[in-house]
Amino acid sequence: MRHRAEWLRQQRFVDWCRTYLEHGVDTHSLTKAALVNALTLAGSAEDAIAAADGIVAAAEATNNPWVLSYALLCYGMAYQNADPQRALAALRRALEVSHDSGNRANESHLAHLLAGLEVRHGDPAAALDYITLAIRNYHDAGSVAFIHTPLASLATLLRRLGRFEPAATIAAFAALNPISVALYPDLHDLIGHLREVLGGEAYEKCARKGQAMTITEILNFAYDQIDQVRAEVNAGSK
Repeated sequence: MRHRAEWLRQQRFVDWCRTYLEHGVDTHSLTKAALVNALTLAGSAEDAIAAADGIVAAAEATNNPWVLSYALLCYGMAYQNADPQRALAALRRALEVSHDSGNRANESHLAHLLAGLEVRHGDPAAALDYITLAIRNYHDAGSVAFIHTPLASLATLLRRLGRFEPAATIAAFAALNPISVALYPDLHDLIGHLREVLGGEAYEKCARKGQAMTITEILNFAYDQIDQVRAEVNAGSK
């Protein structure tokens, strides 16, 4: 029921964007970029890719770094499954634009998107850097709504490295927030796999632990896992 309600909210986002576009309301091409974002979140991947055509060029024409970083963000989101390398290139450029222009909000969102892609298709060491950047920025800003998403990426990385119990603890916490579920649709599959690997009783024990944690407790737990994984990655590269 909750997933249906979330889909309906995302569909309203799509409808609003289309209504604005029909009425010619598209200052700095932001409405078109927002439509790409809305379609991606609603699960309409092919429509999002089609709508993404031209949004980066339109943003570049504004000479506004915020607009460009947002357009690249939406473009990267649209292609994250269909063409991960294209998405990575767009998001890396967007992160550079955001950082150089002092836009920490978009920088934070881009870091957590890059973290997810690097975990699935790229470099684990880079993923750890992006996860850490996103978590710290969101925590510093008091952004409880978004802090769960980089934690979902961390849980995926921990699962890949065989750290199943901490992965289950962090994934259960991340799944408490519908935003992380919308932005990280693989989260349910991740939890299902962890339940299968650990067994129902062991998984539930880890999940209850994660769900009972405060923000401070889960972040301390996450930072400890990041430090351990980083040490392993660094040792393996020598």
